[in-house]
Amino acid sequence: MPSAETRIDRFRFTELRIPFKVAFRHASAERSETETAWIEALGVDRTTGTGESCPRSYVTGETLDTARAFMVAHESTLKRDVVGVGPLRDWVANHRTEIDRHPAAWCGLELAILDLFGRASSATVEALLSLPPLTGRFRYTAVLGDASARTFHAMAEQYRQLGFRDFKIKLSGDAAQDRDKLSVFIGWPDAIRVRADANNLWRDADEAIAGVRALGHPFFAIEEPISPGRYPELSRISQALGCPIVLDESCLRREQLSVLPGPSSQWLVNVRVSKMGGIIRSLDVVGAARSAGIGVIVGAQVGETSLLTRAALTVAREAGDSLVAQEGAFGTHLLERDVCEPPLMFGAGGVLDASAFPMLTAPGLGIARLC
Repeated sequence: MPSAETRIDRFRFTELRIPFKVAFRHASAERSETETAWIEALGVDRTTGTGESCPRSYVTGETLDTARAFMVAHESTLKRDVVGVGPLRDWVANHRTEIDRHPAAWCGLELAILDLFGRASSATVEALLSLPPLTGRFRYTAVLGDASARTFHAMAEQYRQLGFRDFKIKLSGDAAQDRDKLSVFIGWPDAIRVRADANNLWRDADEAIAGVRALGHPFFAIEEPISPGRYPELSRISQALGCPIVLDESCLRREQLSVLPGPSSQWLVNVRVSKMGGIIRSLDVVGAARSAGIGVIVGAQVGETSLLTRAALTVAREAGDSLVAQEGAFGTHLLERDVCEPPLMFGAGGVLDASAFPMLTAPGLGIARLC
């Protein structure tokens, strides 16, 4: 691992807003453009690293304004204390409570710092973190928002024609409407897998169990059916429905995995780099999940650019055989433009082949911003 010190001169915070090609809706929000914190770490040697995060009030209670305030509050100590990966890890450990409250804000800062260190030392982020080089093929999930049945059917069929095998659908709460949408999967091959994201739709376990059963579909898993953190109720939902519960807002840090009741087969954890607080904390959650026998989904916030896609690949690779699914890498399939060319995104069958993107072996995160 490179050991030379790299001094940070200052940080620069901007809001990155890129229009979507089509609006994306779910039970908690509707979006038509990105809402991204873009942070640059400028080194005293004029090297620049870039970071990205997606603060969401309904996920971690954060906004772009709180993310900016977090950066301002901690800029001086980061400049003074963080001069390499070892001190960076120490800073994360020593400020755990503050990062717990502001994980997305920290994610943007951490990615910018890691990118700066990597560029300054001509090392990839994997080399910086003493991880194997990033190689292999990554297969992504087709994510379908809460659209009209006609639009939903057309998009689902388009994904199938492109070779996708894994689908995630956003439920609306209208059982008749959701059943109409789900009818598109009738007669599809058994190899195709569907999970549902309820975005904390129902009030309690009984309502969630009845609500899912009313849809009449054999879901592979259910994500966040009730408000976050109610683990005994979530366990009961899993038992009643015979499928795992995906923890998203219900798992923001490693320690939460140790209090989950019931067998590990009841749980999957959605590790979104922005939500977890950067790569280092995401890797900690993945390690804890693997040790506990809990499956991992490496997720994404809607509207992520290629920079967060790149960071998530590091985490997905380390999940190994615990990786159940991967989300994101939409690039210009969703965005009117991305931050680099070519965009880091999936192709046919939802596959992203690392060998097709030389940027993945470039120093730092390897993303050169164009816009």
